[in-house]
Amino acid sequence: MRLIALLLALLAAPAGAQQVVAVRYGDLETLAPNLITFDRLPAKRYPGYNFDHGIAFPGGHLGEAFRGQSVEAERIDDSGPHDVLRGPPDAPLAIRPGAPGQVVSLSLHAGFGTMALYPLGRLGQPDPLARGEGAVAVLFRQNVCAVGLRVHTEHTNALGLNTGHRGEVTLTLYARDGTRIALRTLTLPEGITEHGLFDPAGRIAGMTVENRDPGGIALDDLRFGCPRLTG
Repeated sequence: MRLIALLLALLAAPAGAQQVVAVRYGDLETLAPNLITFDRLPAKRYPGYNFDHGIAFPGGHLGEAFRGQSVEAERIDDSGPHDVLRGPPDAPLAIRPGAPGQVVSLSLHAGFGTMALYPLGRLGQPDPLARGEGAVAVLFRQNVCAVGLRVHTEHTNALGLNTGHRGEVTLTLYARDGTRIALRTLTLPEGITEHGLFDPAGRIAGMTVENRDPGGIALDDLRFGCPRLTG
């Protein structure tokens, strides 16, 4: 009932007033029924599988950045530099090629207990300081109403402490013409958190994920889509 009430309130708003809102990840089973896990390949420990051309999935494609964006390296501590995306994407939205070893990889993740997606930073695969320090761009074949994902953030030093932990993750949503329609910067606790965003206007064509966590991030269980109509 709570989810139905939220949908009715958002859809009743004038088109110009409809804004992207955060929703519970659990609600995405209805709002975004498409689920992408990263377990189609046999489980493999780090460095796992490297994908220089990104990963195609039913309904879309993911890589490092969108065409028109540049990727800069920013060093926030003494670990590997983090990717920072600069500039707006070109229209229409498309994934741009990345440098070899600096796009994404898949490997077994102890926290998730499954294969997970690692964005790779400037140092490149298989350097352990590149794992999780990169950016991710996700392109959807058709515009969607909602997106969501699970994120693991954690940083420990040689003493097993996480005093440098920040957990800063930025999610940016784009329309098909490259217009930014939402930006959310999240400060997350260590471990696994779940996130969902809903656009009543159904304009979401792509999403980028950037982070400034010293230990980098891992992603899993990508959700996207629109509520299915029932008769």
